[in-house]
Amino acid sequence: MRVTVYNCRNFDEKELFLKYEKELGIELVLCADAPDLENISLAKGSECVDIITSKITREMMKAFHENGVQYLTTRTIGYDHIDLEAAREFGIKVGNAPYGPNGVADYTVMLILMSIRKMKRILERTMIQDYTLAGVQGRELKDLTIGVIGTGRIGRTLIHNLSGFGCQMIAYDLHEQEEVKPYVEYVSLEELFAKSDVITLHTPLTDENYHLIDAKSIASMKDGVVIINTARGALIDSEALINAIESGKIGAAGLDVVENEFGLYYYDHKSDILNNRELAILRGFPNVTVSHHMAFYTDNCVETVVRDSLLSCKLFMEGKENPWEVA
Repeated sequence: MRVTVYNCRNFDEKELFLKYEKELGIELVLCADAPDLENISLAKGSECVDIITSKITREMMKAFHENGVQYLTTRTIGYDHIDLEAAREFGIKVGNAPYGPNGVADYTVMLILMSIRKMKRILERTMIQDYTLAGVQGRELKDLTIGVIGTGRIGRTLIHNLSGFGCQMIAYDLHEQEEVKPYVEYVSLEELFAKSDVITLHTPLTDENYHLIDAKSIASMKDGVVIINTARGALIDSEALINAIESGKIGAAGLDVVENEFGLYYYDHKSDILNNRELAILRGFPNVTVSHHMAFYTDNCVETVVRDSLLSCKLFMEGKENPWEVA
């Protein structure tokens, strides 16, 4: 059995891939680059391909099929970067590799605290030895209502984390979870928008919730609302977000993901002119903290996704029940 691994990071993933190659008896082809039409030939002779967040188009899926690939796994929870319709068309099964919820939930708490305590401004002032207080007065979590959109594994873990801060919490989900009802009140999405001081997103991206946060929903929110996104960039209309920050309607934002981030994040672009005007604008605001899609990035997560992505391939090729197969 052979698996071609793309986007293999030498500084953290490579050693783990080599470890599990031996343990699982899988032959690996490791490639540091993202898959494209020029290097897809590396997958020839491999039944499975292992990727991360690279955009997989119909054209690429066809090329994988032509090279004999039968299974595509992504070392991520989300798989909206993969053309699932094309995968079905060419008979390629798709899997993901969910990691534990704690890393993203912890990171979300950090972004909430950084946003309400104006930590970006504080750090920027400290760098130039400006130790004044004007303009950096913060708020306390106990005085705020936190609106959690999505109460899956990460949303539920976040709610447990926040329960110790004494803040009021409300939530919206199509499927309510009994586990968190002692800590949170489920409300309609409209009520959540209207009542929340902080809104944090923890839902997968679907056609139905694309631009869930847009000009209309923002208009229904409290003045000075804080928006946190550690889920998927396209849940928020970037242009509407920018307009609301400029007008003061949105008081702060903590963004680990943004729209159109494919091809940007995880690469060194310090000498490049980036084709993402919205990202440049958002990074420039003193009340917006932007990180590069790394809320997941912990030692536990890295090992989990490497191991489980390969286990997924092994189960597929052995024809056994595969808990990671999604399409």
